[in-house]
Amino acid sequence: MIRMYLIEPYRNGEYITDGAYATALQVHVQQNIFLDDGIIFPYYCDPKLEIGRFQNAAAEVNQNYLDENGIMLMRRETGGGAILVDDGAVNICFLVSEDNGLYGDYKKMYEPVIQALKNLGVRNVEQSGRNDLVIDGKKVSGAAMTLTKGRVYGGFSLLLDINPEAMVAALNPNRKKIESKGIKSIRSRVTTIREHLAPEYKDVTTSEFKDLMIKELLSLKDMADAKRYELTNEDWQSIDRLHW
Repeated sequence: MIRMYLIEPYRNGEYITDGAYATALQVHVQQNIFLDDGIIFPYYCDPKLEIGRFQNAAAEVNQNYLDENGIMLMRRETGGGAILVDDGAVNICFLVSEDNGLYGDYKKMYEPVIQALKNLGVRNVEQSGRNDLVIDGKKVSGAAMTLTKGRVYGGFSLLLDINPEAMVAALNPNRKKIESKGIKSIRSRVTTIREHLAPEYKDVTTSEFKDLMIKELLSLKDMADAKRYELTNEDWQSIDRLHW
């Protein structure tokens, strides 16, 4: 992932944390922006519940909880399961040529991610199953990919922090019988990256962790050295249309 353009959701110098804009930006980039190298676009956002392309929202989602807590519901272009995404997670999406053989090869996709985490002090991190990343057997990341216009569009989440209570409440029917079991299950299966980072990184903000990962993945000493594509006014007009 070294030779890539970096695109971030900055508008007039402000970092946009609206989850709908993050998704609209991704759709706009994959449909309209074609550069001479791959593209990487990391983001963190206000809470949103993402469901996979083929999922039944009514069966997966506690809509009352979403409404009460101002959490938006979104369907992504890729498959996979439902996930509550908030500002405790860094999400990294990418577009690369189909010719590079990455499509469907999650081992190849995760190799630089694993190395980046190890460089930040994380031990015992490895790929598990088809498209997960685990630390000591507990999940910290899930990934998905699809093909679009001759490119591989994919992404993965990195759980810096987690909120098991919110995950269960948002993803399951609001039945008290399953809530305690669901929370216990999440805590037994999921961990946070923060608790496994080297001491000097334990107190990083989500934004700082995002920058640390991008510097590792792109082999940068400073974020100022990144090869950026700056979104134009025309880009944002298109993103606005997709957002609404």
